[in-house]
Amino acid sequence: MAMDYRRLEVWKKSMLLVKTVYPLIERLPQEEKYALGNQIRRAVTSIVLNIAEGTGRNSDKELRYFLTAARGSTAEVEAQLLICIELGFFSEQDAASALQLCDNVKGMLYRFIERVKLVSQKNG
Repeated sequence: MAMDYRRLEVWKKSMLLVKTVYPLIERLPQEEKYALGNQIRRAVTSIVLNIAEGTGRNSDKELRYFLTAARGSTAEVEAQLLICIELGFFSEQDAASALQLCDNVKGMLYRFIERVKLVSQKNG
């Protein structure tokens, strides 16, 4: 099920999440910019990278694996943002749009994974 990931709405939405999260990372205290900031950067970029890698693979099984990894990374970003809110690094209002994007991306990935499963079952 090879496809151009750049045309996928879920990839575009994930890129928007990256662009929304990066400015939040800059608000972290200096001592957290490397530790927690690096973790958030790795997780949020992992979403778009896993979608891209999965679509470049040769099987629906591999695509599902990478989409599932992307969904896990999305949940990780969400949890990291909630940690930042709890620790007072930024407000829930500041993170609201990023948290909403996390919800959207998780839902889109879930539906994409289910659609790939259905196609796989029909084909074989």
